Amino acid sequence: MTIGHFSFEEFISAFFVLFAIIDIPGSVPIILNLRKNGKQVYAGKAALLSFVMFIIFYFVGEAFLRLFHVDIASFAIAGSFIIFVMALEMILDIQIFKEQEGSPKDATFFPVVFPLIAGAGALTTLISIRSQYDTFNILSAVIANMIVVYTVLKLTKKISRITSLGSLYVIRKFFGIILLAISVKLFASNLTYLIETFISEDQ
Repeated sequence: MTIGHFSFEEFISAFFVLFAIIDIPGSVPIILNLRKNGKQVYAGKAALLSFVMFIIFYFVGEAFLRLFHVDIASFAIAGSFIIFVMALEMILDIQIFKEQEGSPKDATFFPVVFPLIAGAGALTTLISIRSQYDTFNILSAVIANMIVVYTVLKLTKKISRITSLGSLYVIRKFFGIILLAISVKLFASNLTYLIETFISEDQ
């Protein structure tokens, strides 16, 4: 794991991978519905908590995997399946989150931070792309995404007036297709790596 080698290409790629799986534009209707039902969502708090979760999981996640003797490539392949399923959910309009009765008024952490922003899919994606991008570029992409998250949450009402629900629907479908492609790429590249590793160990 290296830190300090900035690549604009890697940054942009990592940014859009995380942006697609976080899908904060696609969550706008859910956030609007939460606020309509009297829930409170704080933009700064949501971005900060999400950032902390991403950072902790990024640096501790690999050590946690070692306890179960799982390498990053294997985890990336497992993550590709999760990303694939989430992409299908986005494309097929399957509802992921359902509001529970008796939930607290402050909906910032649950369900906005988890599972909408830093959910299982996003955390899995974060640890999976470690095998492809430099750490500095990934962390830069995380920070950039948290800025986007903060901006979208802060301007949710204005965005809803400017952007139609139809446009948000199209965006969600578009990023769902992108995630399908990302999941295939993650699966193929890491499976190839594992096969080559097994072959070299046998020789």
